[in-house]
Amino acid sequence: MIIGIFQTHNFEKPFLEAACANYHFQVKFFTARLDQDSVAMAKNCDVICCFANDDLNKEVIKSLHDLGVKLIATRSAGFNHIDISAAKEFKIPVVRVPEYSPYAVAEHAVALMLSLNRKIPQAYLRVKELNFTLDGLVGFDLHGKTVGVIGVGRIGKTFAKIMNGFGAIVLGYDIQKDEDLERTGVLKFVELERLFKESDIISLHVPLNAQTKHLINQNTIQMMKSAVMIINTGRGGLIDTTALIEALKKKKIGSAGLDVYEEEEGVFFEDLSCLGIEDDKLARLLTFPNVLITSHQGFLTAEALSNIAQTTFQNIADFGAGRELVNKVI
Repeated sequence: MIIGIFQTHNFEKPFLEAACANYHFQVKFFTARLDQDSVAMAKNCDVICCFANDDLNKEVIKSLHDLGVKLIATRSAGFNHIDISAAKEFKIPVVRVPEYSPYAVAEHAVALMLSLNRKIPQAYLRVKELNFTLDGLVGFDLHGKTVGVIGVGRIGKTFAKIMNGFGAIVLGYDIQKDEDLERTGVLKFVELERLFKESDIISLHVPLNAQTKHLINQNTIQMMKSAVMIINTGRGGLIDTTALIEALKKKKIGSAGLDVYEEEEGVFFEDLSCLGIEDDKLARLLTFPNVLITSHQGFLTAEALSNIAQTTFQNIADFGAGRELVNKVI
């Protein structure tokens, strides 16, 4: 089989090459983002492998079908960048990587939280300039604070356990409750409204879908404590950016750590240092000293990258051999 891997990054290519060595695939690496402008590059490919910021809308999927592509393999857990209905219409199965390392993303969420709380970016820049003053760097103890975890799947559960280790009071919300977590005292499951009202810190770990889009909005923000901290390592669309900016300006939200952004396509994973950005909302977010943005790097550990590559090629091998696609998107 010939596999076209789109949006290949230097940080992941060694892991993809190592995993591919275990299979008899012919691989083509493309640095281009898969969209309507680049889809022609998939010519002669049996499988295309996409990334979280590719744009597989209906037109792109129709083009893939016309080019003879038989499988879409996304090397991500989320699949909101793929029109699943169109894939079904054109009879192209979609497989994903449902888990790679929950520790990678959960630990990055903690890194954002600690960096915001203890003003690490500001402190670092001060010391680099030989300014050793401490004014403006006051944080707070995590011990005893209430942390709300929205989405208690593999990543959310891992994050909750870390917060439990800090001595925080952990509240969780999920449509499916893990009774073992309550029984062992890791967290307490509550209704979403209560989580919003009582949490000092809220961390988002749910997928993006019709029910979760703009979960953090003007109305839900009004339920929250003043100066609440918001952490998002899930998907950018979970937060209404306009509402977030307004709440930051009014100090209703005290700080925000964002590894994702709802309009990140074409910005994240790109070097725009000589070009600037045209997104006014992102530019405004970058002006806040109490907002810390990273470029969708929560998954970026050696362990996670290795797992992503291995699972992706195993998905493709299962398809080629006619085996059950255990990671098929339904």
